[in-house]
Amino acid sequence: MKRLVLLSTIVFTLGLSGLRADEGVKVSPIDHAATLKECGGCHIAFPPQMLPSRSWIKLMGDLANHFGENASLDQAVQDDIATYLAAHAADAPATKGGARFTKGVGADSVPLRITDTPYWKREHDEIAASRFSDPKIKSKANCIACHRTADKGEFLEED
Repeated sequence: MKRLVLLSTIVFTLGLSGLRADEGVKVSPIDHAATLKECGGCHIAFPPQMLPSRSWIKLMGDLANHFGENASLDQAVQDDIATYLAAHAADAPATKGGARFTKGVGADSVPLRITDTPYWKREHDEIAASRFSDPKIKSKANCIACHRTADKGEFLEED
């Protein structure tokens, strides 16, 4: 009986902290209105847990050159989003389980694409590169094409 209680407690705790489960990964959903509006207006608002704070700071510091687009924002809004992303980044003190996303990222490395991180590559290594050019998927960055509840922080295995 004690083992069952202990196991239940562990499973419950892991579920709350967003640690990896066999069926995928769950992270805290974004609850920051400006991030959802401004980032989510063009693409899924990517979970800040998936990059280190230095990456978010660099991304937010050059929105005029955001992957070939001008995504400039009012400075106050830009600063607000940058603060939120850095505070919830993989290496932020309050982020539980964030280290798994930065495993293999060098201390001097500043990945700007989640899809370039060792974590993402490990999780998607069994998927043929051609799959990402499928018209229904279009790119590696289109998480929601395969992870239908990614906007809720749930990156579950495809059905």
